[in-house]
Amino acid sequence: MDRAVEILEVGPRDGLQNEPEVVSTEAKLGMIGRMIDAGVRRLEVASFVNPARVPQMGDAEAVIAGLPDRADVSYIGLCLNKRGVLRAIESREGNKRGVDEAGCVIIGTDSFGVRNQNQTVAQGIVENTDMLRLAREAGLKPQVTISVAFGCPFEGHVPPDRIVMMAEKMAEAGAVEIALADTIGVAVPAQVSDLFGRVREAIGPDIALRAHFHDTRGMGPANAWAAYQAGVATLDSSLGGLGGCPFAPGATGNVATEELLFLFARSGLETGVDIEAAFEANKWFAGILGRPLSSKVAKAGNFPHPA
Repeated sequence: MDRAVEILEVGPRDGLQNEPEVVSTEAKLGMIGRMIDAGVRRLEVASFVNPARVPQMGDAEAVIAGLPDRADVSYIGLCLNKRGVLRAIESREGNKRGVDEAGCVIIGTDSFGVRNQNQTVAQGIVENTDMLRLAREAGLKPQVTISVAFGCPFEGHVPPDRIVMMAEKMAEAGAVEIALADTIGVAVPAQVSDLFGRVREAIGPDIALRAHFHDTRGMGPANAWAAYQAGVATLDSSLGGLGGCPFAPGATGNVATEELLFLFARSGLETGVDIEAAFEANKWFAGILGRPLSSKVAKAGNFPHPA
């Protein structure tokens, strides 16, 4: 229980996609820069989706063009289909920095999949197999997230065997990292431990696992700890707990970055991210939005780990 933890900041994408007012490109780049300065080294910065469906992501190429050219930072572009992967590839053409990773997405149920990206589970497996191949051939890191892995807003319980099967298919397709996402915030720690354990047993030790939790029902930090105990080294989080899914009724924000920084630091584990710098980024972005962000730790403040 002394492994380091990697925090993957999803605030610039997942944190903002459901905001009612469009956040400027400048503000998104400001968030990205501040979180890099705080120590974050992987960030989900944009989504290659139709801006008519997700207006907040309409400036994806502009955000990517303004990214700091840091060799020690990896940028992720979310891709829902092959067109998204092609846009990710195009972001790197002509000596541009571009994104480093194609964050592919496959949905764990037909009902949510059709609403979110017009794909059933079976269609998603075929599409993501092609997406991962395209990304790999273009030199992008091919990784995939299995959405609604712990529960669906339309179908309810999602059979774990289905998620394990999908993870196996994505491993066979060449994904180097597989994330399980609690898109609507219904998971509990026992479920997290069980499903990550099943997936690890099915795909073997060589493919990285990542966890993505929403804090809709207050289980985010507890689930993050359960994932860590199950061997997951990378966890997604969003500055201030920003976020939500426009296609998932009732889903609220991601687990807050500040909460995970506090959780792991107080547990004696290294993240490489400065919580005080995250607090400052929180205050700055609250000014951009004109409202406080929801992170409880940011509101209450830090409490030092005993020497």
